Amino acid sequence: MENRTVLHVCLSKGWGGLEMYPIRTGAQFQQRGWRVLGLCLSGTPVAKAMQEQGFEVLMFPSKAKAILALGQISRWLKAQQCSLIHCHKSGDLLIAALLDSLCSRRVVFTEHMGGSSSKRDLFHRWVYRHVDQLLSISEFTKAKNLKNLPIDPTKIARLWLGTAPPPAELSTGDVLRLRRELGLPDTAPVIGTLGRIDPGKGQLQLLDAFKQLVEHGDEHSHLLIVGGLQADQGADLTTLGMLKDKIAEYGLAQRVHLPGFRKDIHNMLSVMDVVCLLSKEEAFGLTVIEAMMTGRVVLGADSGAIPELLDNPALTVPFDNPDKIATTLEKLIADDDKPALAAGLKTRAEKHFLLETHLAQLEKYYLNGE
Repeated sequence: MENRTVLHVCLSKGWGGLEMYPIRTGAQFQQRGWRVLGLCLSGTPVAKAMQEQGFEVLMFPSKAKAILALGQISRWLKAQQCSLIHCHKSGDLLIAALLDSLCSRRVVFTEHMGGSSSKRDLFHRWVYRHVDQLLSISEFTKAKNLKNLPIDPTKIARLWLGTAPPPAELSTGDVLRLRRELGLPDTAPVIGTLGRIDPGKGQLQLLDAFKQLVEHGDEHSHLLIVGGLQADQGADLTTLGMLKDKIAEYGLAQRVHLPGFRKDIHNMLSVMDVVCLLSKEEAFGLTVIEAMMTGRVVLGADSGAIPELLDNPALTVPFDNPDKIATTLEKLIADDDKPALAAGLKTRAEKHFLLETHLAQLEKYYLNGE
């Protein structure tokens, strides 16, 4: 019987997709009968989430304090009979490498970012020598990892992220109520986007494209831009200011809607006819697969990992080309085959991007070498 205990190391003060990942996968592995431990910084969102999820957690006020306490951490892992360490930030690999040096352990690293800088100096060669399995979240990031990281290529694998099946679709009445809550007409086509308001997420380019649609004679469509409107919700306030100024300048205040931060992503998707996700260089694109799984037509940027998720060149456009975005949106809005197109994306998502599929593959990587 394999020892099913894993330590998640996440010494981050932030709270985003990277930080949520060990919480979400750890919770799922608990349901699979695993014991899940956490090493984190005290007082952080990660620490709070790990504790709420019931992980057995060891916390330190800083990374430096954690390094000074390596002996304590190593003894704790021995007492917990834990020989598997899963890291989620490259900066945390030093601790994993030191722990592996004290007592042989299996180190798995999910590389979420796909950084462009080379890490082939002596220090990083030593650190990455202790990584037994590196998991790239897309082919896009895998190519960068192969180029920039000092690790045996046979230890690098692409493991797409996954998402749970969506809840039951809203009833027609609920959709109508939600549309009215958001200020959307009952039957108008809705072009939507979701994500942090940020210069790299494409909201400004989408707004420029929507302006062109209106100028080309579209009298009915509305644009729904979902994302936090405050800095502590991830918004880049300069980009947000530019967005609001342009909406006013273009005279589109009645047709462009900014509902702010929403947790009910599936509800937001339910009112969108076309979901536009135009991030410049997305390392993966969790919202892309959520939209696909919900049965929505998705228009994505032709860079980063989004093209490999959609696997349909007709549904990708240049991030910085409002003319091309507008032309493609015009075709999609008028396309009578949208249901078939959406069904194809849903089928692809169910085949490749279910959370259960991801977890089953991750478990194999955990247990390899047992």
